[in-house]
Amino acid sequence: MENKNTKIVFEIEGYGTINAELYPDKAPVTVENFKTLLSRGFFDGLIFHRVIEGFMIQGGGFDAEMEHHDAPSIIGEFAMNGHPENDLKHTRGTLSMARTNMPNSASSQFFIMHKDSPHLDGAYAAFGRVTDEESLAVVDKIASVPTGRYGYFADVPREPVVIKRAYIAE
Repeated sequence: MENKNTKIVFEIEGYGTINAELYPDKAPVTVENFKTLLSRGFFDGLIFHRVIEGFMIQGGGFDAEMEHHDAPSIIGEFAMNGHPENDLKHTRGTLSMARTNMPNSASSQFFIMHKDSPHLDGAYAAFGRVTDEESLAVVDKIASVPTGRYGYFADVPREPVVIKRAYIAE
């Protein structure tokens, strides 16, 4: 059987490359949305704007000047929102969609788990995973950057961690 998981790449300025794959069998709407954003170059030049070592790194919503970039909202494909088929766990390296308290508010912001966080299981739409140790080492480097406040934002890297390019691997 052919692997239908989509391979993706994030090139992070000064940090290296994060390779991952997306799981359309677990979160089809989320994966299709993410692939559409990737094909449009949406993430290119955006930053990881929220970094919490021992938890996760979050990006896909802001540029280096903290200007907001967003896409239309999608349904939240997670168990607590009526999608029990998405049984992906929030373990180290998992990709998941960020959202507000509204279950169907995810759009473009995503996070990559730095460490296991089982309290998120079933409450956020996990949709992929980092695929190799070298990529996890890049996540580790990003997770360890100094952070602080930027206006009302907390946990913002003091120096921007820029997604130079994000794309679907051919």
